[in-house]
Amino acid sequence: MKIQFFAKLLDAFIFKLVLLLKKMQEEIIEIGILAGGCFWCTEAVFQRLQGVVRVVSGFTGGTIKNPAYREVTTERTGHAEAVQIHFDPNIITYRELLEVFFATHDPTTLNRQGADRGTHYRSAIFYTSTVQQDIAKDLIAELEKARIFADAIVTQVSEAGPFYKAEDYHHNYYNQNSEESYCQFVISPKLAKLQQTFKNKLKH
Repeated sequence: MKIQFFAKLLDAFIFKLVLLLKKMQEEIIEIGILAGGCFWCTEAVFQRLQGVVRVVSGFTGGTIKNPAYREVTTERTGHAEAVQIHFDPNIITYRELLEVFFATHDPTTLNRQGADRGTHYRSAIFYTSTVQQDIAKDLIAELEKARIFADAIVTQVSEAGPFYKAEDYHHNYYNQNSEESYCQFVISPKLAKLQQTFKNKLKH
């Protein structure tokens, strides 16, 4: 009887410990919201980084609730295509995310990334805390001072507002459609640059 009692007690302790560890892990996870053109591209880049546990494609920075993709592309809603990045700051910092962000899109072209044109393709950082705001502004200032880019950085830095998840077919797009021409000609080169520049930060 005593053995059964202690076995049940041990099981209850382990169960509570697992719940506590899970809760602690959830509390560690932070969120960053970035817009760097088509979210198919941005999603594919950040999915590959160590410390990133989830990437959600969606829309933010606009004026209406729950916009559909077809509405966003008219440029009348004011939304940007963006990704919500859930990351563990003990593995990858917010600044490191931004370093990857600036290295894998063009922050100097207003409302355009390559052939993709429109306000929904704008370069933007939507900070979720004043700490993120300071990091973003400091990094932009450093990049400008170092003249990393030939032209001025036009990336918007704005406080995060409502984020609306995009339709299901947009999620995990590159991984499921890598043979499509857009993926081959636009996204694959970004991933090649990511592999070359940030090899030590990539998932194995």
